[in-house]
Amino acid sequence: MADGSKPLPGVLRWSIGDLTVTVLNDGYLPGSLDLVTGIPKDEAGRLQAAGFRSTEAPRITLNAFLITGPGREPVLIDTGFGGFGGDTLGRVPAALAATGVRPDEIGTVLLTHLHPDHAGGLLADGKPAYPNAEIVLHEDETAFWLGEGALERAPDDAKPYFEIARDATAPYAARTRRHRGGELLPGITAVPLPGHTPGHTGFRIVSGSTSLMMWTDIVHLPAIQFKQPEAGVSFDVDGDQARAVRRRVLDEVASERSFIAGSHLEFPALGYVVRDGAAYAFVPELWVAAQ
Repeated sequence: MADGSKPLPGVLRWSIGDLTVTVLNDGYLPGSLDLVTGIPKDEAGRLQAAGFRSTEAPRITLNAFLITGPGREPVLIDTGFGGFGGDTLGRVPAALAATGVRPDEIGTVLLTHLHPDHAGGLLADGKPAYPNAEIVLHEDETAFWLGEGALERAPDDAKPYFEIARDATAPYAARTRRHRGGELLPGITAVPLPGHTPGHTGFRIVSGSTSLMMWTDIVHLPAIQFKQPEAGVSFDVDGDQARAVRRRVLDEVASERSFIAGSHLEFPALGYVVRDGAAYAFVPELWVAAQ
């Protein structure tokens, strides 16, 4: 008898021209309204409740993304938490297996930033999870997390995050490429979005006339931050810059009617942003089996 207590892999494919973008759900981070900054806690709770989301233990969805297409090696955007998270996390390997792509087939891992929920999955049982992959990340992200003296300068409560970033990336040191934005692979352009971390980076994926903007951590708690973009999270490295970037990006994607995806948008994390008075709303893409 199948074990009904084990979660099925969260996997959804979507066509972007000749490319296929597959959303890989890693699970969720158990959160708290104490993580919310920039607005009063009672306002954050009211927005959560209005969105039919928990005010006691908000769940922060976590996704990675696989890009495949003819004549190219598979590309992974972020890796999930790996073994560094709790029981509700670490599901990217099972989701990847469901796609039929093996870890040793991944040619490139594009890292949005080095928080452990995005880079922790670089390791599997202490070894490289993607043994043939090049990892690619922004120069400012490398300097902040991995630069000389970075761990020593970090506040005590942040040191574990610096240690995970160092440990997760160390096995890939000989095959790491750094960038400052621009096209990284055919059809994939890095879009620097600093604030959440210094080298926080989204990726624009284009094939033919179709595109997808993967904005990574612009939004963590959709019920709160679309309605109140001033709301940040306590792990924003530069909260003021993160808020300014969030306001700009929300305005841009709403104005341009861009197709978007996000690391912390609720699975399957694909859709559009529309204006809702002085605020915004997320409109999920219609899922159809033909995709």
